[in-house]
Amino acid sequence: MTSEQAEVCRKYGVEPCEPLATEKVGIARNVLEGVLPINGLRHRPSVDTCGWYIWGGGEIPDHDNFFVPLHVSHLGEWCPSAVRFLALPPGFRFLVAEGYEDVWRDEGLL
Repeated sequence: MTSEQAEVCRKYGVEPCEPLATEKVGIARNVLEGVLPINGLRHRPSVDTCGWYIWGGGEIPDHDNFFVPLHVSHLGEWCPSAVRFLALPPGFRFLVAEGYEDVWRDEGLL
């Protein structure tokens, strides 16, 4: 866990739940295109996924193949602004854009 991830967890008063580097996130290709804001939400982990889904823009589009699997170890290459939130536990969401950050708990994810 990075010091930045630990600081985010301290800021929001939660115990860190760091994903393994070999686990996968679901990520939208549009983050590579620079679409803002960057959104993330975390469900409970299952099998080889850590529960995180990350995308650019507003609401999640309702079509197949919007998210692609990506190992946590490669997230910094795709979306460096999301890495600091990875240790937030399941049930959390974040939204970041230039000069803006919001983090909140969403019980509906659990």
